[in-house]
Amino acid sequence: MAVDYTVIVVYLAGMLAMGWWGMRRARSKSEFLVAGRRLGPAMYSGTMAAIVLGGASTIGGVGLGYRYGLSGAWMVFTIGLGLLALSVFFSARIARLKVYTVSEMLDLRYGGRAGVISGVVMWAYTLMLAVTSTIAYATIFDVLFDMNRTFAIVIGGSIVVAYSTLGGMWSITLTDMVQFVVKTIGVLLLLLPIAVVKAGGFGAMKAKLPTSYFDPLGIGGQTIFTYILIYTFGMLIGQDIWQRVFTARSDRTARWGGTVAGTYCLAYALAGAVIGTAAKVLYPRLGSPDDAFATIVKAELPVGVRGLVLAAALAAVMSTSSGALIACATVAGNDIWSRLKGVVRPSGEDHDEVGGNRAFILIMGVAVIGTAVALNNVVEALTVAYNLLVGGLLVPILGGLLWKRGTVQGALASVLVGGLAVIGLMAGYGILANEPVYYGLLASLAAYVVVSLVTKPTDETVLATWRERLAGQNPELPSEPVPAHQ
Repeated sequence: MAVDYTVIVVYLAGMLAMGWWGMRRARSKSEFLVAGRRLGPAMYSGTMAAIVLGGASTIGGVGLGYRYGLSGAWMVFTIGLGLLALSVFFSARIARLKVYTVSEMLDLRYGGRAGVISGVVMWAYTLMLAVTSTIAYATIFDVLFDMNRTFAIVIGGSIVVAYSTLGGMWSITLTDMVQFVVKTIGVLLLLLPIAVVKAGGFGAMKAKLPTSYFDPLGIGGQTIFTYILIYTFGMLIGQDIWQRVFTARSDRTARWGGTVAGTYCLAYALAGAVIGTAAKVLYPRLGSPDDAFATIVKAELPVGVRGLVLAAALAAVMSTSSGALIACATVAGNDIWSRLKGVVRPSGEDHDEVGGNRAFILIMGVAVIGTAVALNNVVEALTVAYNLLVGGLLVPILGGLLWKRGTVQGALASVLVGGLAVIGLMAGYGILANEPVYYGLLASLAAYVVVSLVTKPTDETVLATWRERLAGQNPELPSEPVPAHQ
């Protein structure tokens, strides 16, 4: 596998080189956290698709195809639907706010300090998202080098932490574009057709597998509904996703670039399910469905191509990991630490905080690697993260965007009641049960509506400022500086 090893090593070296190059561009807080808000349509689409399609979408998506057939596409499909909904209905307004975090948006909308509580919930979500992505390095490096799990996590995680710390969002943007290209070539253009051909074509696949493998709803209606609640709505409110929206240079870029990325996700979802279905034909008795991706790559692909496809899997993991890491650090620094210290600057103030934000990425990166080494059950960790995100933050965020009568007291009640309900229900029903997110979301909605209606409406001055920012017309908000090297 010398050729495959060379492909992987060159790829990893390239990631570090881009991190070093990105460091030269990240000279302000805006440049470091949101790439100066200057990404055009092509780069925005590629990086957005890269961050939402991680290891779970690639390795996990193929595993679901192996277990359920074509209906295994639903998990990634609902991610694509969420990205489409965000792009079409909300992205333009979000981009015009010129904030750095979701919690800053909540403070701006409600005129109160909802930031710390919502920041803690969002921080927990982004931390666990980064952890679960980092754990996936162990699977890939085990296939490549038969490497010890802990060492694999430390190596893979350290590379992501290094280029993210060096250049912030600029480094992550550049690496994500490469990762998007590698994933497209490796998974869609190489692995997909080779897997289908090796399995004998669609006719042979249909003849050898149960009809349920080709039923678009075979995975079950309740499972699909849960995926929509967790992943589609999760795409609407996650800090890792919003932070990419903030990088768009215009409303049009955010809307149309995100629509392209969402459409790409739908194609990627179907590709993963088809690859998994083909793997079921070739290897009907694998120990775990999640082994399907590594097995078919290792056994069926020629030298060189195998290295590229494994690099594609590594790219998928790294893109999600780096995006979650910078989101986690941004929330920790801007929404928690600065507020606890009592130092909260206006979101439009481009104070030189590159050094501080770089330190937060490094600290959070070390925490992510350490947690990934200690943690075993990835699915449970990710479920807890998404349940807290959707149960605690979906209602106050969407309510703030859609309902004028929502108040800061209602938002705080919604976060607390929804978050506590989800935690209690997971303890009662089990972490992987569907009920916690169902009932937690209903409790959050009830608390938001009832408390908002019985408390004083949001001050009209606050709402006026909010409307000005949504329209991009706030005269007090300074424009982003354009560095001389541009």
